[in-house]
Amino acid sequence: MPQREQQVSTGIDTLDEIMRGGFTADRLYLIEGYPGTGKTTLAMQFLLDGVSKGERGLYVSLSETREELEGVAASHGWSLDGIDIHELVDQEKLSQEQAQYTMFEPSEIELGATIDGVLKKIDAIKPKRIALDSLSEMRLLAQGPLRYRRQILALKQFFVGRGCTTLMLDDKSGGDLANDLNDQQLQSIAHGVVRLEQSLNHYGAERRYLRVIKHRGRDFIGGTHDVLIKRGGMQVYPRKTLEDAQWQSEGINVSSGNPELDNLLGGGLMEGTSTLLLGPAGVGKSSTATQFATAAAERGERSVFFQFEESRHAFLQRSRGLGFDIDRYIENGLIELHQYSAGETTPAKFASQVREAIQPDDQGRKVSVVTIDSLNGYLNSMPHEQFLLIQLNDILQMLGRHGIVSFLITAQHGMLGTAMKTPLDASYMADNVLLFRYFETSGEIRQAISMVKKRTGKHERTIREFNLTEQGLQIGRPLVDFHGVLNGTPSYQGKREDLISRNETSQ
Repeated sequence: MPQREQQVSTGIDTLDEIMRGGFTADRLYLIEGYPGTGKTTLAMQFLLDGVSKGERGLYVSLSETREELEGVAASHGWSLDGIDIHELVDQEKLSQEQAQYTMFEPSEIELGATIDGVLKKIDAIKPKRIALDSLSEMRLLAQGPLRYRRQILALKQFFVGRGCTTLMLDDKSGGDLANDLNDQQLQSIAHGVVRLEQSLNHYGAERRYLRVIKHRGRDFIGGTHDVLIKRGGMQVYPRKTLEDAQWQSEGINVSSGNPELDNLLGGGLMEGTSTLLLGPAGVGKSSTATQFATAAAERGERSVFFQFEESRHAFLQRSRGLGFDIDRYIENGLIELHQYSAGETTPAKFASQVREAIQPDDQGRKVSVVTIDSLNGYLNSMPHEQFLLIQLNDILQMLGRHGIVSFLITAQHGMLGTAMKTPLDASYMADNVLLFRYFETSGEIRQAISMVKKRTGKHERTIREFNLTEQGLQIGRPLVDFHGVLNGTPSYQGKREDLISRNETSQ
């Protein structure tokens, strides 16, 4: 049975995950992308990872000085100690060879001197990891695709058997036609190809992303993966992860902590299911999700909120007003809040943060409730992205595989009547749909709640009154004399005594 090839970490855990373990050891890889996409940062992280493992690294710089490279490293809080830096061939040596330019092309002398200097340096220090930055300089010196390919092949043959893993950086300079030809030349030679790209959105920061074009003899996660470069290095957010082991449901219903609400839901919500909370603004959707989160906290279980609209201050004030001991839960790590700003996140980054947030904490406590508040904010925070609902569905499926009850809050546009619209129909994704409505009776505006969909088990098909008080959520008795519920303008024409008494202070 053939022995499995050794793998070398890229220096970025999530990129290792995308490449199913990292680079294959003792092979040559092409890292390509236009200037500013993060090639140098990735190469440095690769070499620094080797230093942390006691492996010697060599950075061959054909376009940047040592001072510039040290400046890049310092901007990330890194030290290049342990990494040998070899700059472009000594200019004084080239000056001494100027006399030969009458017989030979300058490019022939400079290219040969550059390659010879690199090979001698490698033979002298015998590095385990090498970054060659950048191939555009060699391309210019070669002045032709045939000579350029021969030089790259010669380098590849030189590296064979020397036990070093090599990254060759290419900034794709030289014009579109030249780029197309050179891309094909290099990609056919390299053992693997990683492409870094960026695009400018109409709003918010530019988006960087990464693609693994080729990884010979290895599987990898294809497609585009979001990239963030900040102090500390490059972070890569896979568009998806390796499939988790399928969680087996035991059919346990998760309680809201409110008996009347549980009755309406048919005993609670089954673990591992997703629930869409649908209704106009201010009707009580977020408060209902908070009710489930606080009930989980009372059981010693964790909950996570991903907030796209409501500020942390507003969330705390609303929760305190409902009588929830929210500050204690947050201080104890039982409720966690993540705040997002418009245009400052990407789908893969958000999905990665969800995956990270649901991991057990230091005390081994698992997450049982996750709330995304709201679908409107999620869509508006990434207006330039496509297929957001598909990506959101992947997140809900992933939460379900972990046995987590998830809430997706959606505010309908408008307050009453047929003018109420939903930004996108997400009801098909959710296992359950909880509908909220305002209704009028005797000159008052009140709130109603009903369960209109539940895939797992029975539920009440009644409409109940719903109220927010200083003591939390209050659910009334089933109300039968309703008219106009489905057209969005419900009115109650039953008995006054069947309604919730309003002696309490409402929120």
